Amino acid sequence: MTQTVTRAGLTVDTRLADLLEREVFPVTGRDPSAFWEGFAGLLERFVPRNRALLEKREELQKRIDDWHTAREGKPHDAGEYRAFLEEIGYLVPEPGAFEIGTQNVDAEIATMAGPQLVVPILNARFLLNAANARWGSLYDAFYGTDALDAPPAKPDGYDKARGDAVIARGREFLDAALPLVDQSWADLADENDGKLQDESQYIGKTGKGLLFRNNGLHIEVVFDRDTPVGKDDNAGIADIIVESALTTIADCEDSVAAVDAEDKHLAYINWLGIIRGDLEESFEKGGRTLTRKLAFDKDYTDKNGNDHRLPGRSLMFVRNVGHLMTNPAIRLPDGGEIPEGIMDAVFTSAISTIDVEGHAKYGNSRTGSIYIVKPKMHGPQECAFTNDLFDAVEDLLGLPRHTVKVGVMDEERRTSANLSACIHAVKDRIVFINTGFLDRTGDEIHTSMKAGAMMRKGAMKDAAWLKAYEARNVAIGLEHGLSGKAQIGKGMWAAPDRMAAMMEEKIGHLRAGANTAWVPSPTAATLHALHYHAEDVFAIQKELPPAPGLDDLLTIPLAKETNWPDDEVRDELDNNCQGLLGYVVRWVDAGVGCSKVPDIHDVGLMEDRATLRISSQHIANWLMHGIVSEDQVMDSLRRMAAKVDAQNEGDADYTPLIGNEDGPAFSAAKDLIFKGAEQPSGYTEPLLHEWRAKAKARG
Repeated sequence: MTQTVTRAGLTVDTRLADLLEREVFPVTGRDPSAFWEGFAGLLERFVPRNRALLEKREELQKRIDDWHTAREGKPHDAGEYRAFLEEIGYLVPEPGAFEIGTQNVDAEIATMAGPQLVVPILNARFLLNAANARWGSLYDAFYGTDALDAPPAKPDGYDKARGDAVIARGREFLDAALPLVDQSWADLADENDGKLQDESQYIGKTGKGLLFRNNGLHIEVVFDRDTPVGKDDNAGIADIIVESALTTIADCEDSVAAVDAEDKHLAYINWLGIIRGDLEESFEKGGRTLTRKLAFDKDYTDKNGNDHRLPGRSLMFVRNVGHLMTNPAIRLPDGGEIPEGIMDAVFTSAISTIDVEGHAKYGNSRTGSIYIVKPKMHGPQECAFTNDLFDAVEDLLGLPRHTVKVGVMDEERRTSANLSACIHAVKDRIVFINTGFLDRTGDEIHTSMKAGAMMRKGAMKDAAWLKAYEARNVAIGLEHGLSGKAQIGKGMWAAPDRMAAMMEEKIGHLRAGANTAWVPSPTAATLHALHYHAEDVFAIQKELPPAPGLDDLLTIPLAKETNWPDDEVRDELDNNCQGLLGYVVRWVDAGVGCSKVPDIHDVGLMEDRATLRISSQHIANWLMHGIVSEDQVMDSLRRMAAKVDAQNEGDADYTPLIGNEDGPAFSAAKDLIFKGAEQPSGYTEPLLHEWRAKAKARG
C-alpha cells in the first residue's frame, strides 16, 4: 500500500519526500521545512495558471472546430482562415527583431555540433549507455552494422575479411577528416609517421593514442600492437574512437510509461544517480554478471607537455513532461493531483543543484547550468508560463536567475506558427529548439479534425506545411541568434538496424542547418558523428535563406480526392492499427515507454507516444469523415492483433491480444481510436495512463 506524509498541506508519497530529505538536501544544505512551504506556495500560484492554459487550448480548439463545421462543403479560403486565427488569438503579433540573451551555456550546446541521444529515464542500463556514449569505437560501429558496404560478418568468432573492410573504411574517414601531406593513413608505418596538412588539428597524446580535432569534434587514433587488431595493422592502429553523443536527453516524457509515485520515484532516483555520478546497473550477459557505471574522463597531454581533460560523458539534459498531465504522487490540499510538469521542474532541478553547486562526483555542466527540455507547449503564453515557473523554481532553490535553461520542443502547431514569440518568451534561458514530425503531424490533424479528410499518412512527408515547418524552425532560430548560443535540432532516426540508410539520409539534417539531430543508440551516434566531420554546420547556417512565410505552414493537409481504392484504404488502416497495437501492448501491459517495435513489414522501429498520436488521430479523422467505418476499424484491429501476437511470440512475458480483447491493451487501442477526436489536442497520455494504471492494479 502506498505510504504518504504531509508536508505544508501537501500529501506526498513517502519515497519522494525521503529522496529529497535524505539524499538531496543533506548534500546541498537546504532546509526541508522551508522547501516544502515554498513548494506549496509555488503551487498556489502556478496550478491555477496551468489549468487556465489548458482551458485556453480547449477554447481555441472549439472555435476552430466550429469555424470548419460552419463552412462544411465550402472551398477552403486561406486568407479568411488566417484572419480568423488572428482574430481568436491563435496567431499573435510578431515580437520584432531580437536576439536571445542566454548566458553560461556549455560548449556542447553552444559552439559544438554533433549527435544527440534521447533515452528513457526509467531504464538505468540504457541511461548509462547513453551517458557513456560521448566516445564510441568507429571500428565496432562499422563491424556490427550495415553501414559498412561489405559482406556481413560470419557468425562464429572474428571475421578477418570484414575486419579488414572495417579498417579500410576507417582509413577513408581519417583521410577525409585529417588529411596528410602526400600520403594516406593507409600508408603509415607507425604513430610517428605522416604529417597533417593542417597541423592545428593535432591536439595531443592520450594513454595509447593520438588526439585530433576536426569541425570541433575530437578523434582519437589508438595505437596498440598488443591487441588482436593492432598487432596485424601496418601502423599498429587498434581502433578509431570518435566523439559521438555530445548531449543526451534523459526523458521523463514520451519514451517512458510513468503513471504513479512508484514510476516517478524511479525516474528521479535514476536522475539523481546520473547527477551524483554513482548510478550503477548490474545485468546478465553471456552467462556473466556485468556492472555498468559512468565512464571516466579522457586525459591527454598537449604538444607543449601540458595536461588536459575532456569529458568522458554526454552533457545531460532532462526532459520534463508538458503541461497537460497530473500525477497522484503528490496531492494538493484539496485532494487534487499535482500537475506533473510542475513536479518534474521542481524535483529534477532540486536534484541538479548537487551538480551546479559542486557536489557531484564528475559534474555535468561546467558553466553551472541545469538543462531542461520542455515538450508540448502550445504558443507563447505557455512558454511564458514555463519561464515564470523556472524563475519560481530558481527562487525556491536559491539559484541565480536563469540557472535553469530550457529547450523548447517545436512540436505543436500553435508553437510553430508563433515560433518567434515563443522564443522571445524564454529568450534569456533558451538553449534548444527542435522539430518533431510525428507529434507535429498529430497536432496538425487534430487541430483541423473537422476541416475534412486528411491525406494518407505517408503523403504528409511531402505536404507543404511540413516543408515550411522544418525550414521555418531553423531559419527563425538563426534569425534570433541561436547559432553559437543554442542547439537547433532535428528529429529521430527511427530504424536502429538500418544504419546504411541513416548514413545516406541523415546528413540532410546538417545541410538543413541543424547543429544536432536525434539518434536511437550509441552506435548510431558514433556513425552520425561522421556527418559532422563531413559538413561544417555553422558555415552552412550562415548561407541559409530567411524563413518562409506562414501561408504554407497553415495549409491544411486535406486529401484532394477521397475515393481511394478499397485496397489502399485497407492498407492505410492496417498500417496505422498495427503500429498502434504493437506499441500499446508494451506501454500498457509491460510499462515500456520506448522500444524497438516491428512495423507492419517487420522492420524494427523505435516508437514512442508520438507514434500513437499520429496513428490514432489519422484513423479518428477518417472515421469522422466516412472514409472508414467502425466495423472496418475493428476488423483491422483484430487482424493486426494477430500479427502483433505473432511478432511477439518469442516473449515469455507477453500477453496475447487475441483472446484478451477486453484486456487493458486492446481496450486502450480501441479508446485511442474511437475516443481520439475528443482527446485534448489529440494526446494519448490520458488514455494510456488510465489503462496502464488498470493493468498495474491487475498485477
